[in-house]
Amino acid sequence: MSQVQLIALEHVPLINQGADLAALLFDCLLQQGLHFEDGDILALAQKIVSKSEGRLVNLKQVVPSERALTIAVVYGKDPRHVQVILDESREVIWVSPGIFVVETQQGYVCANAGVDRSNIEQPGAAQGDEWLALLPENPDRSAANLRQRLLELSGKEIAVIINDTHGRPFRMGGIGVCLGSAGLETLVDKRGERDMFGYVLQGTQVATGDELAAAASLIMGQSSEAVPAVLIRGYHYRPASDSGAAPLVRPAATDVFRYPANRKLF
Repeated sequence: MSQVQLIALEHVPLINQGADLAALLFDCLLQQGLHFEDGDILALAQKIVSKSEGRLVNLKQVVPSERALTIAVVYGKDPRHVQVILDESREVIWVSPGIFVVETQQGYVCANAGVDRSNIEQPGAAQGDEWLALLPENPDRSAANLRQRLLELSGKEIAVIINDTHGRPFRMGGIGVCLGSAGLETLVDKRGERDMFGYVLQGTQVATGDELAAAASLIMGQSSEAVPAVLIRGYHYRPASDSGAAPLVRPAATDVFRYPANRKLF
């Protein structure tokens, strides 16, 4: 490929529960004088998908458990917030001051189960309401539904990526990752292919979904940019795939972050 374009969708309105998200974004594209083309990729911020699906919790309605109260002392967070994280988790991986890492119900290992307050409207704040956003229940299903709706609207075969921002155990700063996907292969296996000097690749797998998500995140930003959707054009991905983002999740048995501290190295 000689060129890949990243195009921000402009004037995306605030999204409410029940919104026809695909139709809203399609209209935004048309207002910019653009149209989908076969092979385009639409990257969406997780937050607008969660909001359209009503994945919001009011802390005022949360009663923390004894476990949440105990963890909150160590973590240094509102115990109600901790309870929401626990409700969204399969397993607690690590807790220390300022750090709370879990495996989510969807199988991701990340901080706070993806529960987040940023870029969320706070109606009723004067009355003590505080709203948090949760991850979509099934991001791959959300992406597939959006892709199908966009096909109906545009008649074009595109792919959809749902972005989130994750930290990494061995690197500073957050980075965009592919939380859900439809229409493209998110993990491309290069093992058995030859490099430019003829060497047969032994362990090379490319996290294409994450690379595209990270690229889109450069345009989306992390604070007040208000760019929750990015059109990616010119990236020639492999034939359409229904595998979603699930292949990107590393099995626990091969996750070095979760190896016990007393594991023998030699």
